[in-house]
Amino acid sequence: MSATPDEPAPSRLARATSTRRAPARARAPRRPAEVGPEQAREALTALRAEVGKAVIGQDAVVTGLVIALLARGHVLLEGVPGVAKTLLVRAVAASLSLDTKRVQFTPDLMPGDITGSLVYDSGDFSFRAGPVFTNLLLADEINRTPPKTQASLLEAMEERQVTVDGTPRPLPDPFVVCATQNPVEYEGTYPLPEAQLDRFLLKLNVGLPSRDDEVQVLAAHDRGFDPRDLAAAGLQPVAGAAELAAGRAAARAVSVAPEVLAYVVDLCRATRSSPSLSLGVSPRGATALLATAKAWAWLSSRDYVTPDDVKALARPTLRHRLAVRPEAELEGVTGDGVLDGVLASVPVPR
Repeated sequence: MSATPDEPAPSRLARATSTRRAPARARAPRRPAEVGPEQAREALTALRAEVGKAVIGQDAVVTGLVIALLARGHVLLEGVPGVAKTLLVRAVAASLSLDTKRVQFTPDLMPGDITGSLVYDSGDFSFRAGPVFTNLLLADEINRTPPKTQASLLEAMEERQVTVDGTPRPLPDPFVVCATQNPVEYEGTYPLPEAQLDRFLLKLNVGLPSRDDEVQVLAAHDRGFDPRDLAAAGLQPVAGAAELAAGRAAARAVSVAPEVLAYVVDLCRATRSSPSLSLGVSPRGATALLATAKAWAWLSSRDYVTPDDVKALARPTLRHRLAVRPEAELEGVTGDGVLDGVLASVPVPR
């Protein structure tokens, strides 16, 4: 099984190496009538192996993207330039039989450039759909565009529709936003407001690869790997809408004991009383943690959620829903550090 989104790097390396030695063979997506839970799990496991052909050392992040697809949630990828954030999303898109579009967010981007707008043609106005009308939207460097344009995604992410001139227009299903941002260069950027951060199911930190993984990256480029030509790297669609629909239905059916439900609530409530935070996790965050834990349990071939599932997904699901007090931030307190303390202090159900 692949690493969870916050699994330590040595374990990720061992698992990723194992995956690359025996990559899954690409298969054409099955028709909806042929797809059952086991076939869906097999296809999504193959998807992670397929992405591994192009992206080395980011197994946990790939797992997080698969969990988001299963839970119908959006993902924020944060990392310094050059750690393959955009390549990750492009590789996932190439491994899925889904429509995908990319938007490079810039300071002069307008809301209509994303959602679409009415245009005058042949004596009448008609709607010209924007790139948001797709299955997988790559919002590259989302914090480089002003808040007005960032907000144009709010309705799409929450309601899965776009309203133009008073007319709601539904988006395709599935619809997932994968956004990237750089955490170290703030000049010319516009931090995402809390209301929009809360719409992302997961915030995944894309870190630097280990030394061994970086050697493999260079070896792949030495053999002629071109990140702009994923087809030449052998990536093929191994799953599609039918597999995702079957996997989502199976993940929703995963059972959760009352004690585990209470554990999720206790973790979220503990953040609200932390002296280091000005904003804790809302009930929306609690439902998000429940959804991601159920998806991870199903991917792990279980029909029930354990407290360990909740712990594994707590940081990527909750870290962006916290607001650290400025005085605590000056002392080096981080959202992940607060969550570590909460996970250590809240009693685990037996």
